[in-house]
Amino acid sequence: MIFLSHNYKDKPIVEPIASKLSTVYGMDKVFYDGWSIQPGDGIIDKMNDGLEQCKFFFFFVSKNSLASNMVKLEWQNAIYKATQNKAKLIPIKLDDCLMPAILMQTLYIDIFGKGFEFGLRQIVDVINNKNTFVQEEQTYENVRGFILPTSKDTELHLEVRAEIYVEPISKYILLTENQEDEVEWKCTNEALLQQVFMKDVTAGDNYKCNGIFFDIVRPTTPWFPIRFIIKSKTEIPLKFIGIMRATGENTIRRVPIIILE
Repeated sequence: MIFLSHNYKDKPIVEPIASKLSTVYGMDKVFYDGWSIQPGDGIIDKMNDGLEQCKFFFFFVSKNSLASNMVKLEWQNAIYKATQNKAKLIPIKLDDCLMPAILMQTLYIDIFGKGFEFGLRQIVDVINNKNTFVQEEQTYENVRGFILPTSKDTELHLEVRAEIYVEPISKYILLTENQEDEVEWKCTNEALLQQVFMKDVTAGDNYKCNGIFFDIVRPTTPWFPIRFIIKSKTEIPLKFIGIMRATGENTIRRVPIIILE
């Protein structure tokens, strides 16, 4: 059993991972509250069953999850199982939170620093017992994406910001698994040279999704964020995957995502 421990505020990032894992290993092999706990089920009983059966415990570490007492109980239980060699505990860092001291000795998957696709590939490799953890020199990412709080489940509000210095190229792809007729989108505060819906965007090794491309007139600066909105046209949920940005004429890379409360 694969157990995904997270806070509900982090679902925009966690749910696409859960969906991919269920496709590969089967929904019954992935404990994710979206489908593992149904109306009428005892939440605590179901959580205990999932923890008892889990062999891989993925703890999505964020400011949100570290503030959750329920999530704290889950990962502390997983630490106990890990010390008895009954489960493998793998932290996954989602934002710029401070990792709990007790987890510092465990090498974690860094979605915050390296992007969604890199993290997803490592998750699958861990489950398949293929060790891909390599100590690498970290490079600084000046541009970051932020998911803003909203009261509507059918809307996603995003900002893109340069943290320290100006980025002259402002070309971004908002990655989604939704189809073109399921969503509408706009850049709310900038003039555009071009915007277009793209199909079959290569977002990583052996992974493709759709994307919304924006070519923005001005540079990306630390002082003025670029704002986007994606809305669902139907009852189909938004399936946001992440953001890519152009770093050169023929090069793009993933942008770390931070969820704001």
